[in-house]
Amino acid sequence: MAFVLTSPAFANGDVLPQAQVYNGMGQSGQNLSPALQWHGAPQGTKSFVITVYDPDAPTGSGWWHWVVVNVPPTVTSLPQGAGSGKAGLPDGAVQVRTDFGVPGYGGAAPPAGRVHRYVFTVYALDVPTLDVTADASPALVGFMVHHHQLASASLTALYGSSKH
Repeated sequence: MAFVLTSPAFANGDVLPQAQVYNGMGQSGQNLSPALQWHGAPQGTKSFVITVYDPDAPTGSGWWHWVVVNVPPTVTSLPQGAGSGKAGLPDGAVQVRTDFGVPGYGGAAPPAGRVHRYVFTVYALDVPTLDVTADASPALVGFMVHHHQLASASLTALYGSSKH
């Protein structure tokens, strides 16, 4: 069975709904993390990490919109708003700092000029927890994930304007 990530809010390649768009930086969305579901994690999975990354942000290093670590292996979904304080995260899960400077979900807020890709990824890890706190950087989490990754599944949404 393949490891698959889905959302009831959008399909792979769809435009990101306004509910998942940032409220600020020229945007007027609801800034709600989308509901996510995953299945087919490999045997031996001891935890999950969820990330949202914009590789098209004009920074030279992309933009991290959401990072959640230490999701228990028995959890296979998150409700809408789990990263936005509108619904609960699983016990033990930790949101770390994003490129907005604080932990939690930060929705799409691209500058005008091109459509951006928002890559939602769930990683299956071979360890029960990553030893990080909420002020850890996404790069540190990524380094740890790549040392403990068993598999990953991604879902990409699009958002932005090609108008200047």
